[in-house]
Amino acid sequence: MRHSNKSKKILALFLVLMFGFVIFLAVMLYTALHERDIPSIYSEDSAKAQRGSIISADGFHIATTQKLYKAVVNTRNIDPDKEELFIQLFSIYSGTEPNEIRERLHTRKGSVTLSYHISPKEAMYLKTLAFELRRLGVFIEYETPSGERILQGLNILESGEARQYPYGKLLTPLLGYPRKIEEEGYTRVYGIKGLEKFFDEELNPQQNKTQKALRDVNGYLILNKQSQVKRQINGLTVKLNIPIMLQSRVETITDQIKEQLQADEIIATVMESKSGKIIALASSNRFDPSHIRTEDYPSLNANAIEYSYEPGSVIKPIIFALMLDRGLINPYDMVNGHNGRFTMGRKTIVDEHAFSMISAEDVLVHSSNIGIAQLAQKLNGAEYTEGLKRFGFTHFSGIDLPYEKRGSIPSSTQLNNSLYKAITSYGYGMRANAMQLVKAFNVFNNGGRLINPMVVEALYDDNGRTIPMQIQPPVQVISPATAERMKQILIKTVNEGTGTVAKTPGIQVGGKTGTAHIAKNGAYVNSYHTSFIGFANDATHDYTIGITVIEPRTVYFASITAVPVFKAIVDLMVEEKYLIPDPAAVAAAASPIETTHP
Repeated sequence: MRHSNKSKKILALFLVLMFGFVIFLAVMLYTALHERDIPSIYSEDSAKAQRGSIISADGFHIATTQKLYKAVVNTRNIDPDKEELFIQLFSIYSGTEPNEIRERLHTRKGSVTLSYHISPKEAMYLKTLAFELRRLGVFIEYETPSGERILQGLNILESGEARQYPYGKLLTPLLGYPRKIEEEGYTRVYGIKGLEKFFDEELNPQQNKTQKALRDVNGYLILNKQSQVKRQINGLTVKLNIPIMLQSRVETITDQIKEQLQADEIIATVMESKSGKIIALASSNRFDPSHIRTEDYPSLNANAIEYSYEPGSVIKPIIFALMLDRGLINPYDMVNGHNGRFTMGRKTIVDEHAFSMISAEDVLVHSSNIGIAQLAQKLNGAEYTEGLKRFGFTHFSGIDLPYEKRGSIPSSTQLNNSLYKAITSYGYGMRANAMQLVKAFNVFNNGGRLINPMVVEALYDDNGRTIPMQIQPPVQVISPATAERMKQILIKTVNEGTGTVAKTPGIQVGGKTGTAHIAKNGAYVNSYHTSFIGFANDATHDYTIGITVIEPRTVYFASITAVPVFKAIVDLMVEEKYLIPDPAAVAAAASPIETTHP
């Protein structure tokens, strides 16, 4: 009997153990097969790459990108007993008023954004605060209806980027401006005009930073060989050929003379004649890219390339050079000036100064419309059209800016007509922009070679690697001998003709004035464009300088509107050591010429 009871007890114990073992196996099987939320031992971190900067030739940052952050907190995680401590500390670190923080915390339960547009420096301080608040026990866990326990605390998140322009209106409208686009909750910046647009692809960020690695108990990444890391690749830096000091002082000159002339706009370009580097490109009409107002809209276009007009008499040297290069004229040929009035078909051509007979080169020196109209008849239509195109007209200038207007010239058929030849020879019936004129005139100061103007020197990545700009090889437009002869005629124009105001002792200066009526609604009105395109050289430096004045109102002749701007820029370049006058020539100019009288 005792043995039977003992056997029953052993059996019962065995059954209990077996039952327990079956339950254990069932639990293990359920655990293995059922989906579970297991705390990850890995953590991820990411950072957005930034848009590149635009810097001047002398290293000043003209356009930069600043990251923006926002501060987000889950109100359910704030210990009610320590809410006031949170408010006061966040106010100190963020600069936000306590009442504003308090109001935002009480708008709703859950995730609340306390501050937008936080700067990187403020974000760094607030991240430190978030760690301290967690350490002080300001944040507590809360349980969701599903039983999940959550502790989020204060999070500082990237919200976007903003473009910064430390020098305000400087270099506009050349610099251009951007616009903001929202992409998956992050604000990105894209170029719309100017350099911001032309180099938008290069300036844009290439790759965001991402890191996936083991985490420690505090959630910080443990970076080792097993970590997955993608480095941040920011946009490229665009470095200009333009130094900030020269640019700002040229802009001041355009501002002052625009006010004196009550003009709509003054455009000034300074280019290195041998390299094509633009070292100043200024407009009197500028704007702050960070705060564009309605009244700024007329100033948003870079009119050095986006505005085309009938150039007037500055085209005369181009036509003269085409004939001289073909041997069709000699500078000493004599031309009938018809005493200032000459009728060709239904058109009466008038000169400001009347001449009876005048040499071919003096047609340029004294800007005779009658003289150039007669000389131009030596070109046939094809030679005329092809010659203007070789000098760059109707083609893009090649400058690294968007939205250029190419202008227009009459067709070869039209230029077989004597009247078309005449009016085009003194700059009517065709259109060009200011940059095309500078590029064309540069041929005379560069041995007859045509080169593209360049605003940007090079691109740079974060490692300092240089990506040079692609430079088009120069094109020989006229022979070096023709270019040199034209250069001497343009120097004579400054010394004896319409450009005498531009004379600068010790500096080789040449150029040509242009004054042209403006056509509005199909008829010429009493408004003008005035220009002076020329060069200024010393023993080692050669510069081509172009001035365009749009609708001056106090006076309109180029000799007293555009030429003074040119002269002021040359004087500035002497002062800033871009040009070094010849001491002997300066001394000779300063010494009075002794004369004897009988």
